Amino acid sequence: MKKEIIINYTEQEVRIAKLEDDELVEFFIEREDDKRTVGGIYLGRVNAVVPGIQAAFVDVGKEKAAFLHVSDVGTGSVDPDLIEDEDVDINEGKKNINSVPIQNLLKKGDEILVQIRKEAIGTKGPRISSQLSLPGRYAVLMPELNHVGVSKKVRDRRERYRLKQIARKYRPSNCAVIIRTVGSGVEEEHLQDDIKHLEKRWKKISRKAKGASAPALIHEDVDLTIYSIRDHVSEDIDKITIDDQDEYSRLIAYLKSHAPNLASKVELYRKDPPIFDFFDVEREIEKTLESKIWFRKGGYLVIEHTEALVTIDVNTGRFTGKKNQEETILETNLIAAREIGRQLRLRDIGGIIVVDFIDMEQEKNKRKVYQEFRRVLRRDKSPNRVSKISDLGLIEVSRKRVRPSLLHYYSDECPYCKGSGKILSIESMAMKIEQWIRRCGYREKLKGVQFRVNTLVGLYIRNERGKYIDELSEEYSMQIEIIDDPKLHREEFKVLSLDGKKDLKGKYV
Repeated sequence: MKKEIIINYTEQEVRIAKLEDDELVEFFIEREDDKRTVGGIYLGRVNAVVPGIQAAFVDVGKEKAAFLHVSDVGTGSVDPDLIEDEDVDINEGKKNINSVPIQNLLKKGDEILVQIRKEAIGTKGPRISSQLSLPGRYAVLMPELNHVGVSKKVRDRRERYRLKQIARKYRPSNCAVIIRTVGSGVEEEHLQDDIKHLEKRWKKISRKAKGASAPALIHEDVDLTIYSIRDHVSEDIDKITIDDQDEYSRLIAYLKSHAPNLASKVELYRKDPPIFDFFDVEREIEKTLESKIWFRKGGYLVIEHTEALVTIDVNTGRFTGKKNQEETILETNLIAAREIGRQLRLRDIGGIIVVDFIDMEQEKNKRKVYQEFRRVLRRDKSPNRVSKISDLGLIEVSRKRVRPSLLHYYSDECPYCKGSGKILSIESMAMKIEQWIRRCGYREKLKGVQFRVNTLVGLYIRNERGKYIDELSEEYSMQIEIIDDPKLHREEFKVLSLDGKKDLKGKYV
């Protein structure tokens, strides 16, 4: 499989695309005024301890207080979820479950060194942990622990043994060292350099933390360009293309120091078309904002985001197949399974995802679709769990989320529908106005009433409902004025006295 990284750099933002066989599968973006904070280490101050949810809220200097669950308070055990690889095998026992109540560990006003694990999403503040981890190119250093480990993805027993011996040899005192998947086959000298670099970083962080006053940023993780290369590029990458001379030079310097084998694969883009247009990435990015995704053969997906989960519906669309209905459905579901795996990575969809595949009669076909879906998701670096296809044709997926999805990053909530995707029809709004006319007529004798409405609603009432409004005016012996106000939301309206000074809507609500 051909693998490429395309980096578009401007002063305002950095955009990074990962292609597999010329198809966009992952996309990262970082803007100058909204930089990623995951991996950052802060000296925080505990604002509140809440025993009912066994959590604390910590001020780390952000707009929203950070959330610290008791399970994320350091207890001297290794938590694999803190490792970037998410697949680490620790050779000294299983993770201990923290049974100490959080109120016995922390109190309001305490200062604590924490690391951001998950970006603030929606109304939730960032999630943090006091178990720190410092990822390098080949290894991860975890202070205050005494273990060595090797990624489970390193299958060869001899290589695992070699890597563990190297980790033990160079492990700093009172620190755990875990060798990452990309460390497999790497020379001892490079692994040693990586571990030594992480040790120096930790000593610098420790010194800075001792002289700081909470809340304070102690250590910022690498920027998006280096992060994407460090954590998302393996040795089998074919090419890295970047369109900025300064960033090119900086990336080359980093790779020569941390991953010499990749330095020769970096190329400076010098052509006339914008780099994302040249590689046909821009058009694919625009498609990520669409809810409907068409397949080449005519089927399609519909992706819908809700507060609790994401739903994905599979449809045959224009695809009719060449054989019987069961074969057509099977082929559509197999194509969908591959496309869904790509969309989850590309849009960075996390949390709970429910996929509604087209119903299949034969169990062997259900197994084929399930196995294909699992195979595709193995390429995803984000941890995920997949349930088997239910009797209703549903598959449940749990995928770890550390930052808002691409949809939330690129878009704002619609000021009209407030996220529902629907607003009241103009006919419904006209009926609502008429109900208010009757309400005003029944409750109080008024000479007249004034309605301020959205321009479109006003136009409809005058053209389509004018005669009925006149009848109501005569029935209640009340003058009725419909006044356009283009500043009003289509579902908003004001009910005022005829002189416009008295608010009648507030009176009758």
